[in-house]
Formats: sequence, structure tokens, C-alpha cells
Amino acid sequence: MDVKRLWWRFEALLVKGLFALARRLGVRRASALGGGALRRLGPWLPVSAVGRRNLELAFPDSDPAWRDAVLRDAWDNLGRSMLEMPLVASLGETAEGPGWEVAGAENLPAAGTRMISFSAHLANWEVLPRAALRFGIALASLYRAPDNPFVDAEVRRMREGSAELPLFPKGSRGARAALKHLSGGGALGLVVDQKLNEGLAIPFFGHPAMTAPAVAEFALRFRCPLVPTHVERIGPARFRVVVEPPLALPDSGDRAEDVRLLLTAVNACMERWVRARPGEWLWLHRRFPKDVYRAQPTTSSAPAA
Repeated sequence: MDVKRLWWRFEALLVKGLFALARRLGVRRASALGGGALRRLGPWLPVSAVGRRNLELAFPDSDPAWRDAVLRDAWDNLGRSMLEMPLVASLGETAEGPGWEVAGAENLPAAGTRMISFSAHLANWEVLPRAALRFGIALASLYRAPDNPFVDAEVRRMREGSAELPLFPKGSRGARAALKHLSGGGALGLVVDQKLNEGLAIPFFGHPAMTAPAVAEFALRFRCPLVPTHVERIGPARFRVVVEPPLALPDSGDRAEDVRLLLTAVNACMERWVRARPGEWLWLHRRFPKDVYRAQPTTSSAPAA
């Protein structure tokens, strides 16, 4: 067995062990453990340099202390989300305590309606498909598989707790499966805030960001509701799922321009959500092209004490 596969197996055992620990602790204590650990450790990891640079680009008038505080909050949220992950399926709609509530449910199409929901990596985004089931909407999802196939298998087992929530891998095969799902009248949930090397350059925080056109192309092809949805963290392992009215679908006769206009509206929604709750977004990936990162010098390179 080569070194890479040995390392992959070690990583998978670590993930499996963390998931088992989370189940043993329960969602509230698991969330606190994950958040506390990454809040302290995360800002010292090399990838935090990407987060600080993203915050400089997104909030150019902010000061380093504010950006460092937001970055600590983002690590806290990520740690909580990781250890909440194996327990999300056990959470339900509640008035208080661990669980979730829904704001704007009147904006959801009727169960059985073909629709697309788009969201971002805010709070614990894994809550969204479970909350949708409460309203009879089975959201299929596209997902990016981890490079480690053993970790991928563990995460898929966790996510596939319900046969009502099919998963399609990102890429051409997954896109065909998603298209077939929509053709059959299904509902599709897409998280569309990640970096791409291709796509269309659409404004995001005042900078061009390569954006996957699939969400707009699918919505325009089927003329189906395109519903902005996101999750807010409002307490220990407690969430608010916010459903906004469907976006207006342009119909100019120029499909390429309609796709661009719709993607611009999608990115504007996500930017608004992130500006409102910056500590709940995943700032740790390079969302912008390389030339944007080189445009200005970095002013903050280490976490505040």
C-alpha cells in the first residue's frame, strides 16, 4: 500500500472518530467543542492568510482588528458545522434549543413543483435539505467530493441518511444527472459561492469572480422558480432557514445575456447575506482570480493576540 493511501485511511479514521465523538457528545456539546477548537487553532493555520486577504478585498475600509475578529468567528462557525454534521439529520423544527426554524416559508413553491434553490456556505448549510423536507420538498444536491475517497465514503454515508435527498457529484456526470432530475419535475439545491477556474466573471464584493452558470442555465431552461435560501446561526446548534421570494427570470431573447443578468442577481443575494453576517461565511477559499489577489498589498498577516 502506498503512502498516499495510508494517509487517506488515517484521515478517514480521524473523520470517523470525530463523527463518533460528536454523536456521543450530542449536538450542543459537539458544536461547542468544534467551534472552540478551530476558533483557537484556525487563525494560525497557513490557509488563514487567504481568509485575511479575502476580507481585505471584500471590506477594504475595515481595520485589521475587525478582520481578525471576523476570521475567528468564521473558524468558530466552521468547527461547529463540522461536528454538527453527523447530527444534522436528527435536528428538527423547534421553537427553541437545538434545531431550526424557517422564515419566509410562504416563498416556497408547493411540494412537487419543479424548482431550484440556491444558497451559500453560511452557518451550517447542511440544514437546508432537511428543513426543505419538512415542506415536502426533496432537494437533490450537487456536491464536490473530497480528494480522499475514504473520507468521501464516510461523508456520503452521513449525508445519505435519507433516500429522499439524492446527491450528484460535481462535474459533467453530475450535471447530466441534475438535468435529468429537473426534467422529471424534481427540486434541486445548489450551493454556488465556491471558486471556479472557469465559468463567467460576475461581480462579487466589487471584484470579478468566476461563477458557475449552471444555476442560471437550468432556471432559464425550465422557467422554474429560482429561490434564494440561506441559513443563519442564531444560537447553540440552532438555526434560522431564510427563504426569499424567487428571483425574476429575464427573458430578453438573448440567452447569454439573460444568464449573465441572472448570475449577477444571484451573486448580489449572496453578497448581501455575507455582509449581514460575515462571521458565518467560509472565507478560506480563493474566490477571486489571481490578479485580484495581487492588486493590493496585504496589511494583516497574523492573528491578533
